Amino acid sequence: MLFLRPLLIAVASLVPGLLPAAALCHEFWVAPQKYQVKSGASVSADLRNGQNFNGFRLPYLDQNIARFETIQAGERRSYTGRLGDTPALSLGAVPDGLLTILHETRADRLTYEEWDKFAAFVEEKGLQPALAQHMARGLPNSGFAERYIRHAKALIGVGHGRGSDSYQGMELEFVAATNPYESPENTGVLVTLVERGADGGTPLAAHQITVFAKAPDGAVTLTTQHTDTNGQARISVAPGHRYLLDAVVLRPHVPTQSDDAVWQSHWAALTFAMP
Repeated sequence: MLFLRPLLIAVASLVPGLLPAAALCHEFWVAPQKYQVKSGASVSADLRNGQNFNGFRLPYLDQNIARFETIQAGERRSYTGRLGDTPALSLGAVPDGLLTILHETRADRLTYEEWDKFAAFVEEKGLQPALAQHMARGLPNSGFAERYIRHAKALIGVGHGRGSDSYQGMELEFVAATNPYESPENTGVLVTLVERGADGGTPLAAHQITVFAKAPDGAVTLTTQHTDTNGQARISVAPGHRYLLDAVVLRPHVPTQSDDAVWQSHWAALTFAMP
């Protein structure tokens, strides 16, 4: 999927020479510098955009942020950094427990100048019905736009690391039913993919999840699986590995005078590590 996500334009203005390579990027995630820290230690996390669980560090940019929060023991706190901060999040002494970092971007847009790039995107993310829908709507094969929003979470174990993840109301969101810092790795990590609806969160059944697993030596493997009828998937995990889960929904968007996009996508990401 070789197209430019406009978020990177702002980054390129801060980092000369970044733009050509960054044009190949698509996944977006919260990358803690350490997934497990000692009791009372500080916590830092990057925002990253890239491919194959390798990406560029993005600075803190107010204009791109809709939500940036930390959740621990049911307490949710908004996070505000300084423009250009890298890492994008830095916390002082953090108490024991499971810490969730949540980051949601503002809507941005891209234009598909070639049909093949749109087709490759929907194929990669398991969204093939969108191709027939596009034709049925009488849309052009090139020069059409998509709006997109990123919904990313990361799980960090502080001290004993005990606690649980919960749905935080994002449009598309992974919720970890398993705390990876408490449970044996041979049981896998159970997650639910939740889509926001009129009555709150609704589990999204039979939907593709892309799983990136990074070994201690840096080697990355990619697999895909689908949620079951309850919107759940059990992720096989191994000690010492880091994980990025990625899922996308694509919805028709009705163009307006101020926004000519014909598609709206929501991207969910979840990162965690196994001890």
